[in-house]
Order: sequence, then C-alpha cells, then structure tokens
Amino acid sequence: MSEVTLLITTSPTPAGAAKKDIPEAKLASLATTRQLVGEDAPDSGYFRSLERIGIELNEPQLQAVRHGDGPLLTLAGAGAGKTTMLVCRTGYMLSVRRIPPGRMLLLTFSSKAAAEMRERIAALPGMTGRETAQLYARTFHSFFLQLIRRQGVEQDIFSSTQRQHIVLKQIMRELGIQGPYQPETLLSLLSSYKLNMLTVAAMPGNTAGEKDMKQILLRYEQWKQDNGQMDFDDVLLVAHRMLKDDPGLLRSLQDRFHYVMVDEFQDTNELQYELVRMLAAPRRNLMVVGDDDQTIYSFNGAKSEFLLEFEQLYPDAAVVTLDINYRSTAVIVGLGNEIIRHNVRRRTKTLQATRQGTGQPQYIRPATSDEEAQHIVGYIKREVDDGRRSYGDFAILYRAASNSRAMLEQLMLQDIPHIEYGDGILLYDHGLVKPIVDYLRLSQDRRNFQAMESIMPSLYLNRERAMAHIRAHDQIRPKKGPLIYLRSLPGLRDFQREKIKERLALIRSLKIMKPEQAIAYIRRQFYDAYIEANENHKMTQHKELQKELLDELETSAKRFGTISELLAFIDQVKLKSSTDAAGKSQEQGDRIALMTIHRAKGLEFPVVLLIGACEGSLPHSSALEADRMKDIYTKESGMQKLQIALEEERRLAYVAVTRAREELLISSPSLYRGRKAAVSRFVLAPFESGEVQRGKTMVAVPAWFCTGKPCKAWTRISEVEHALEAKECPLCQAPMAKGSREVPV
Repeated sequence: MSEVTLLITTSPTPAGAAKKDIPEAKLASLATTRQLVGEDAPDSGYFRSLERIGIELNEPQLQAVRHGDGPLLTLAGAGAGKTTMLVCRTGYMLSVRRIPPGRMLLLTFSSKAAAEMRERIAALPGMTGRETAQLYARTFHSFFLQLIRRQGVEQDIFSSTQRQHIVLKQIMRELGIQGPYQPETLLSLLSSYKLNMLTVAAMPGNTAGEKDMKQILLRYEQWKQDNGQMDFDDVLLVAHRMLKDDPGLLRSLQDRFHYVMVDEFQDTNELQYELVRMLAAPRRNLMVVGDDDQTIYSFNGAKSEFLLEFEQLYPDAAVVTLDINYRSTAVIVGLGNEIIRHNVRRRTKTLQATRQGTGQPQYIRPATSDEEAQHIVGYIKREVDDGRRSYGDFAILYRAASNSRAMLEQLMLQDIPHIEYGDGILLYDHGLVKPIVDYLRLSQDRRNFQAMESIMPSLYLNRERAMAHIRAHDQIRPKKGPLIYLRSLPGLRDFQREKIKERLALIRSLKIMKPEQAIAYIRRQFYDAYIEANENHKMTQHKELQKELLDELETSAKRFGTISELLAFIDQVKLKSSTDAAGKSQEQGDRIALMTIHRAKGLEFPVVLLIGACEGSLPHSSALEADRMKDIYTKESGMQKLQIALEEERRLAYVAVTRAREELLISSPSLYRGRKAAVSRFVLAPFESGEVQRGKTMVAVPAWFCTGKPCKAWTRISEVEHALEAKECPLCQAPMAKGSREVPV
C-alpha cells in the first residue's frame, strides 16, 4: 500500500457534515403470527404449520396474506420480507381459501426470482407436487412467449448479444455509416421505444445522427423479420397485439387466471402494465408488490407512476405497507430512511429495524479514484488477513460501469479474488476508447497494423478496403509508416484526403507528449467532435456516458510519465484480465463482488463499499443536466425533468446503502474525472441541520447556456427574455440555448 493511502482516515460522518450523527431506525415490535393469530382463528392451523418450519409473519405481512378478493397494493420496503409474504399468500390461497392452483398467475422479472418462488412454494407444509406443477410462477417473457408459441408464432428468439452486435455492425457497413454508434446503445434505444409501445418509425430524424440511427434500426428490424428472428421485447409486443386483436383469446386467459400477482411492480414498463391490466380486468383480483423508493430502471421504461397512482385505476384497492427491515442494522436502516425522505414523489414510509448491530457507517474522502481503490483494497486485505472477514463478504458498488476501472486494476494486479458482474469489457477495450489507445500505439510503432485497422472508422474509411490497400502496397515497398499509403486510396474525397494528412501529422506529434497530454490533444483535435455523430451539439445521456469513458482514460493516463509506460500497463492489465476471465462464473463464492448499483438491486451483502459517492458521479452528470438532455423522454420539462432525474439518483443511493447487512463504507473522492467534486448531496443530506438544509436547498431556474466550445457561460433568463428563442453569449458571441440550472435558494 502506498504512503498516500495510509493518510486516508475513516470517519463516522462525511466531510462537510453539519451534525455528528443520524437517528437510528426505530426497533420494530417483534409480535408475529404466534401472538397475532389466536387458536380460535379459523386459519390458525395454516399459520401454526408455517411456524413449525420457522416462518413467523409480522402484522403487515399477515394483512397482505389474508387479503381476499379485489385489488391490493403492497408497498414492500428494502429487506422487508416481500418474497416470504408472496410465498405464504400463495400457500394461504391454496390451503385456506381452496383456490385451484391453475387459477393463479404470479409474474416476476427474472428467471432466478421465479424459480426461487416455485421452490419456496413447493416447500410449504401440505403442498403437493401436483399443485406446484399447476401453479404459474413465471417471468413476463416466459409466460407471454408460451402464449404466442401456442398461437403459432415460430420465430426464434434472437437472444445472443454478441450476434446482435455483429448484425448491427454488418448493417452499418452495408449502409456505409462510419459514425461511432455503439451496438449496445442502439439496442437500448430500440428497447426503450418498444417498451413504451412506440415503433422505430416514430423515432425522430431531425439530425444526421438521428437519421443514421433510425436507418440502422429500421434495417435491423427488417433483418430480423427476413431471418425469422424476434427479440424479448418483440415477445411482449406480439402478445399485446394478439390480445388486442383477438377478444376471444383474451377472454380465455381472463377465465383461466382469476388471481394475478405481480412482484417488483416498480420495475413495470408501460407495455407490461397494459398486459397485466388486460388480464386482471374482469375480476380485478390484482395484487402488486413493489417499492417506489427502489424505482431505478427508468432507462428500461420502468415508471413509478404505476405504483404511485395505483388507487386512481383501482379506487377500492387495499394498501399494506411492509415497513419492517430484516436485513440491516438499525443505523444502516436509519441512514437509508434519512436519504430517501428528501424525495417528493414517493409514498411516505419510514422503515423500522429488527437488528441493533454495532458500529456506524464509515466515510472516506480520498483524492482520486486510484487512491480510493488503493485504500479500499488495502482495507479488505487487512480484514481478510486478520481473520475478521472473507473476500465473499464484500461488495463494491458504483453508479456507472466506468467507475470500476481503478478498483479492477488494483484487484487484478494484486491477485485478489473478485468477480465483476458487468459486460466484462475493460475500459481500454471499449469501442470508444480503443481507437484513442491505438493512436497512442501508432505514435510509438507506426507499423502496428492492428492499431491501424482500429482507427479507420475515425478517418471515415471502410476498414477492410483501406487495410487491403495498405497491405498490398506495403508488401511491395515496406515503409516505417504504412499509413501514408492511404493517400493513394482510389475514390478518396477531398475531406478524406485532408483528414489523412492531419492524422499522419498528429501521430508524429504525439510521440514525445506525456500520455495525458496526448489523449487530451487527440480529443481536442478531432475525436470529441467525431463521436458526437452530427447531433448539432444537443446534449444526450448517450453522449454524456461517452464523455465519461474518455475522461476516465485521461484520469488513468495521469499516473504515467510516458506513452510507452501507459501502453505497457494497459497490456499488463489486459493479459491479467484475459487470464482471470477463464475462471469466471456467475457464482460469487469467496470473491469480492463488483457491480453497478442497478445490478445490485434485490441482493444483500455483509459489507458494502460504495465508491464514487460525489457530485457528477452520484448524482450522475447526466441527471444534473437532465433538463438539457434531448434523449430523456418524459412529458415533463425544465425544472420537473431535473427533479425527476435527481429523485431517481437519490433512489440509487438509497438502494446502494440498503444492500448492506452489517457494515457500510462510503467513499467520496475529491477529484472526479480530473475535476474537483463535492461530496454527494445524498451522502450529506442526513447530516444537515434544519438551518443548513434550508441554506442548501436547490431550485432549478430558467437559464441560457452557451453552445460554443469550450465556453461554459450561463446566465439566468430574465422575465423579458422568456419569449426569445436565442441569445448571443456575452463572452464568446456564440448562440446560447435555453435550459435550466440548479442554484441554492
């Protein structure tokens, strides 16, 4: 461990805290069905049988289990035993209410959750194998896939992500589109449209980038149709269309399933919600279970409004709140309560705890993400070496995948057992980052043919054709810099000739630069403009995430004095990563788990280490600029759009904190992407006094923003300026655009 790491001290309060402690969560009453269900109750036999296998329900769980016909909304706080309640309610309906198992439909979101539900129901007292076999506990996709298969739909499910990416890249080559469109981004965009019941034809096509993406996705949809393929979103769309077009088919399902239960209801998108409503429509025996405080998948179409406004559709709905947390200690539950209570768009609830525990959550304020990684890895090693913990006790959580770069490097280089639950792509291998790394490689070795191939799209050249030309000429007359042969490539346009000339000069100039300077120079000269893909400088979440990856590359490069040192380190990390990948599995075992907060929802760990808890990371920069983001599709705008985005970020912070059972450490680097970063507002909020909170309350105000680069000027929009569509920047005279900005009250 480096000397600087030893100087980092942990504290029971974050840097800048106005008060020293936060309220612990109230300890819940320990009354269970043993006390709540008397022997004279007609259903006492069922609860006694549960108690004999160790299941004792608390009062709100009991209310939900006993609920009869009609709609029921069950608000299930973090760690509040919702799965136990769902399993026991299913058993109650079978054993006490004598409802045939084939009349019930349980829908959830993951195969793992559905399998766990079936296993636990099968283990209930008195449950027979025949009853379990007749019970439908399925994911949305598996249930509706079976439905459309029975109606004659035979298309294969196109589920291989790798193959999807290959097809999209092939389509881009066929269309001659050389822009930096990442397949994963295109697929995410396509999914968001489908799950909001929109078609690709409805996508905007105002800018060159929008036209390109629309053209690619229209061709992709046609390719699937021509090749007998459909994806998981298509399954739901086809099912919805069938049920709308065939009332008899819908009626047969409604007659079959008299009771519908939906788990993780806060993750429901518009298409799934519409399907559920259709199935439950005639009898209205719909039970939904969810937590609006854990709605964190809006990018997948999830809408907390369905849960928040449930009684508007079902005015007679019963509402039960599971507010007793069985997972975490009282101080961790209390911290979670204090974080989430600042959200406005939520159901009011304060979780109680069942475990007192010892020790407060701890906070650190390292200088950089690399220092953060060194300190945390050192802390984990000491805990394991001293016998207090095993590696499998720890989970490292972060807001975005790019936040894991420094941590993964430390773990790999120190041979510490770990597993990353992500796409497995190193920062340096990412499609956006690799071309910059390869420009650096060419500055050191101009005969690196692999690097040459990588940079061709950034020259707006067809990769295969350009490389064939270079190799053919170099075979006859080898040169130190074979890229020069591109100047004789047939059919070049004037702008391509100019680009080639500029890049040849750029590569030569990089050789003596420090790596951080070289990367910044490449970005400034052409690369940032290239990846914007002609979006007319309008801000989008996609572009913000692209920028984040490139900023992280610059941050990594700062540690090295020469380009060759950086490249040697990258090669070392890549070799280590490929070696480690061979032994990876999806079971954590005795390994440190690394994952995004989104991936961690529904999981729990003895020790949680939340990294990157600073402004710009959590809340993410895309949320801080939500009012200016062109691709955040909501009916709201301006201040409302910003508030909605920040509330989802706060829910992410809440989810991260409530994954911890026993210990929690939160790290807030003071530098993020090379710039000063304040401690996350979500981390500080529980420690602010009433007076400080009033002083720091933020409000969004209408503002002008300069569109010129690198000018960052902004000013409030005065009352007389509201009718204006544009304004000139007083500093650089570039056009200014309207938006809004958060300022302290």
